Amino acid sequence: MAASRSIPNTLTIAGSDPSGGAGIQADLKTLSALGTYATSVITALTAQNTRGVTGVHPVPAGFIAAQLETLLDDIAIDAVKIGMVASHEVAEVIREALTLRRPGWIVLDPVMVAKSGDILVDDAGIAAVRECLVPLADLVTPNLPEAAVLLDCPVPQDRAGMEALAPGLRALGAGAVLLKGGHLRGERCPDLLIEGDTLHWLEGTRITTGNLHGTGCTLSSAITARLALGDAPRDAVAAAKAWLSRALEESHRLDVGQGHGPVHHFHAWW
Repeated sequence: MAASRSIPNTLTIAGSDPSGGAGIQADLKTLSALGTYATSVITALTAQNTRGVTGVHPVPAGFIAAQLETLLDDIAIDAVKIGMVASHEVAEVIREALTLRRPGWIVLDPVMVAKSGDILVDDAGIAAVRECLVPLADLVTPNLPEAAVLLDCPVPQDRAGMEALAPGLRALGAGAVLLKGGHLRGERCPDLLIEGDTLHWLEGTRITTGNLHGTGCTLSSAITARLALGDAPRDAVAAAKAWLSRALEESHRLDVGQGHGPVHHFHAWW
């Protein structure tokens, strides 16, 4: 499903990260670095840095609706990435807007579990993602704890456990699912792409770095950009993984904060 113009338009619907490594800021950097024109709708303001989040100020659902309606009334979007959604009302607003003016591709990154293991949204938020947004998406990109939350099951500990989740994830209604295996132990970071009855493993090497802030946001945005540029889902995922690996490898060139630093989104340019 290729874009109708030489430079496709993309959209990220997510929260803001003042430190620039995750959320809207990471999405905009990624979508731009990979050659698309990036637009955004902000769902929440946060007070955070590389060491943690100290505050969250949600944007009212009515104003999120206004942002979406105004933007989509003017700009044709080729692919959209949806990030963290914490309420059923906001999920319904997003579903309604994207159903009315559906872009070519919808990628959902169901951000529900922090790296610490803490659940970031309540039961209503989990239900909102599961019921409103997963069936809307062409591709969903949960990590292992997020997949476990979606299915209310234990977190997989190996590849066999990941494959065992495939039927349940398919039943949620998304077009495809990328189950990210970064939480597995070992030197490899295998991801499992579930397309209908087909399971496809995408291999990856674990990169030793502390600069992991925003990797999930960045990967889902990179996939969104590649889909907007005309890649098929499997090719888009492979290209995005390769690009993110390079961004992680080059992250040592940045000196940002005292905690978990960001990846180098512009490694190909700077």
